[in-house]
Amino acid sequence: MMRATTRDPRYTACFLMRLAPLLLALPLLTAKTTLAQSFERTEVREPCAHYSPHKRPLFGDLHVHTSYSFDSYVSSQRNDPAAAYRYAKGEPIVLSDENSEQVITAQLQRPLDFTAVTDHAEFLGPINLCTQDASKLAYWFPACIATRSENFFIQLLAADYWVGLGVLDSSSQKSESFACKLGDCDAAHREAWQGIQQAAEEHYDRSSECRFTTFIGYEYTDAPDYANLHRNVIFRNKHVTRTAISTYDTGSKNYPALWRMLREQCIAGDPHCDVISIPHNPNLSRGLMFPDPRSEQEAKDRLALEPLVELVQHKAASECRFDRLAGRGVATEDELCDFEQVVADNLSMLGTVLGEVRTDEAKPVAIDDYGRRNMVRNVLKDGLALGQSTGTNPFRMGFIGSTDTHSATPGGAEENNYVGHLGRRDSGYRNVQDHFFDNPGGLAVVWAEENSRDAIFAGMKRREAYATSGTRPIVRFFAGDYPEDLCAAPDMIEQAYANGVPMGGELDAPAASPDFFVSASKDSSKTALDLQRIQVIKGWLDADGNTHERVFDVAGRADNNAGVDPNTCAPTGSGYDNLCTVWQDPQYDSKQAAFYYVRVLENPSCRWSTLQCQSAGVNPFAADCAAQAAEQNARMDERGAMGDVYSKCCLDPANEPFYSSLLQERAWTSPIWINTASAIGEVP
Repeated sequence: MMRATTRDPRYTACFLMRLAPLLLALPLLTAKTTLAQSFERTEVREPCAHYSPHKRPLFGDLHVHTSYSFDSYVSSQRNDPAAAYRYAKGEPIVLSDENSEQVITAQLQRPLDFTAVTDHAEFLGPINLCTQDASKLAYWFPACIATRSENFFIQLLAADYWVGLGVLDSSSQKSESFACKLGDCDAAHREAWQGIQQAAEEHYDRSSECRFTTFIGYEYTDAPDYANLHRNVIFRNKHVTRTAISTYDTGSKNYPALWRMLREQCIAGDPHCDVISIPHNPNLSRGLMFPDPRSEQEAKDRLALEPLVELVQHKAASECRFDRLAGRGVATEDELCDFEQVVADNLSMLGTVLGEVRTDEAKPVAIDDYGRRNMVRNVLKDGLALGQSTGTNPFRMGFIGSTDTHSATPGGAEENNYVGHLGRRDSGYRNVQDHFFDNPGGLAVVWAEENSRDAIFAGMKRREAYATSGTRPIVRFFAGDYPEDLCAAPDMIEQAYANGVPMGGELDAPAASPDFFVSASKDSSKTALDLQRIQVIKGWLDADGNTHERVFDVAGRADNNAGVDPNTCAPTGSGYDNLCTVWQDPQYDSKQAAFYYVRVLENPSCRWSTLQCQSAGVNPFAADCAAQAAEQNARMDERGAMGDVYSKCCLDPANEPFYSSLLQERAWTSPIWINTASAIGEVP
């Protein structure tokens, strides 16, 4: 039998099944419960009636901006945190159209299980002063007036003011808005921070139904020279820091100070407080998100506080990168790494206005110049090498997806229901015109016993989580000692936990290859696509200290002839409802530190941009697409739209390094690490 490391929080299934009836009968539980479960109770609430000892997948979004964020408000977005939570629960909200008219009704097709509103910590106070109370002098500061303007070009100037004030510079000291000289920014910050907490508390279902869970959180927003070093700070319960710690507190390029302050003010400073920090999509970080730790403490802080990384969101995916035109990738030969990539490596990729890129910073970055550690797979491989050289692998991160919506639309990752994520900047026709290469984002999926803060937070801490590109397949991944026919066993999940570790876990390297048990079920939606195949991605370290990777197809088949009808985008062909296998690595070497994760691919479908182009009368698959685009552009010009709107619909994928009118929705599980003696590293 495989031996799990002591860091893997596991329990015996039979014991918990005997315990489950007792759990449902208990009164309100308080902190420090001693029940045998994989999470600790830290809050007072009713026990969940739906308790699954073998866990169930909960779908959520941990990256959500509302009108409390400067770049949301300045784009005519007026929904606050409470509205965002209503949207996440399936209720409709009203959004701005491209002309700042609040007329678009947005609603999820299926509600989420959990959500965290993560407004920017930076400028919480000034935006509060600028937007909430006309009796205050700061409200009438010129930059505040511009922030509230409904004129598109004035809004762009206001956005430039805010990002230039302290988000994009790399100084150790940030300049305050002049609004703070006209009002009390510290008090306004605390008021907004309290409002975020209040909305989370009001929408958290503490009843036994456990229908919806909220997390108090915020975004730490550092972007020196457009390099995305952002992190979402997520608290376990209602015990949080007095303020939302920002780059005004740490200075730029100093996220280790964020970790230190979270330790001091939360973990060590309050016995009831716990917190994690989730790095954003590193594809736009100019290679700066994951440097080698500068000290042992920095490595420990990264391991303890950053168990997850955001693998996909509306500004592209960060698994890996492959350029179809160049015929090669960034330390990869995996051709499926062309999925939802953008040509630049920094946040200026958002700088398209009226159909044209307006900044040189957004120019394409060649494969040879693209930061290796912008891609998470490379970070994981480099972590193996660091583990061997230092004794600690600082890059053991699980995967989640989210949206990074700035339209208060958590979970709005549905290709056929995409209203944009940037307020009026990508509302209506502007979505195709200016943000064609963005995407609806993804979802965070956590395996948890129940839909409560403690259970989900514990799942995130142990990395038992996965990312999706927006759909909702159900994916399991274990490594251990399993029979070949496990997929047919009625108690397969019980056996999987009892004899191995789940996604996010670690194993001491056995003499022979562990058995990898993986199963996937298609999204339960009536319109969901079939699954195409399951892949296992392996990264490993050889005897000379060099890293490698390989992709294995382990279930399903790539050549299943599935596709779409070019006139309607209706799916053609078929795939699988369920896929399951027990697999062993044919190249396994017990002396090599390695990681394995699973990628599940659905059948091809039309991208959101293809659907919106077709709905406007421009079919990317049509031979006369350019003529259709010209006709619709003329109509848009008569309506008062400026710039080329629809020509991008007719881009030929054969001439593009990444873009395709079709895509394959997918899921990525957190890795399982196989540790040799020199590459374990302890988590404090």
